[in-house]
Amino acid sequence: MRKIYVVPNFVTTANMFCGFYSMIASIQLNFVHAAWALVAAAVFDMLDGRIARLAKATSLFGIEYDSLSDLLSFGIAPAILLYRWELEPYGRLGILAAFLFVACAALRLARFNINTNMIPKNYFQGLPTPAAAGMIASYILFIHSVSLQDYNLTNETIALVFAVGLSSLMVSTIRFPSMKELNWRSRAHFGYLLIGVLIMILIAIKPEITLFLLIFSYIMFSLIYNVILLFKREKNITVIP
Repeated sequence: MRKIYVVPNFVTTANMFCGFYSMIASIQLNFVHAAWALVAAAVFDMLDGRIARLAKATSLFGIEYDSLSDLLSFGIAPAILLYRWELEPYGRLGILAAFLFVACAALRLARFNINTNMIPKNYFQGLPTPAAAGMIASYILFIHSVSLQDYNLTNETIALVFAVGLSSLMVSTIRFPSMKELNWRSRAHFGYLLIGVLIMILIAIKPEITLFLLIFSYIMFSLIYNVILLFKREKNITVIP
């Protein structure tokens, strides 16, 4: 058997464990713990790739292992969380909606693996699976933080919208900004540092609200940006004789 890089794959295993724990917590109806476990999984997912690149420890094994871990943590775990949280009352429709999320997450990861060398690194094709799972987790944390969890009818509708809407975004061709090619050593305006510090303070004070607003803003900004690009493209086509 070929040797593998221990540190990045250990971090990937931590990601997988968080996803597994989230499923256990969801089954036990402990939705807040399940949501926080998905947040932790997303943090480990960001760390494993960066550690592998910094240490020059990338490998085919690591790529495949990361994809399997992501399917568990950002496909199956959030689907079970959605189902046990508010999709179960829908019966068969709830089961199909939860499975749709899993299937689209798997399709999204498979497409990412085969297109990784063909798509520019500065954006993702389709909503990343950690962002989709993060939207679900952060919303659940948000409503518990502001005591809105008692509006069952609204939450049942939102859960169904999340399952169908996020699934569609994952398999879409919409561009979502990527931080992979961000040069952390480059010089920037002092204001960017202040914005970063402010975000860190807000996360420390109210992580449940701040995380939800950040992920929601990321998705909405990406959608608006793609609409603007579409209008510009159509305008250019119209101008050309």
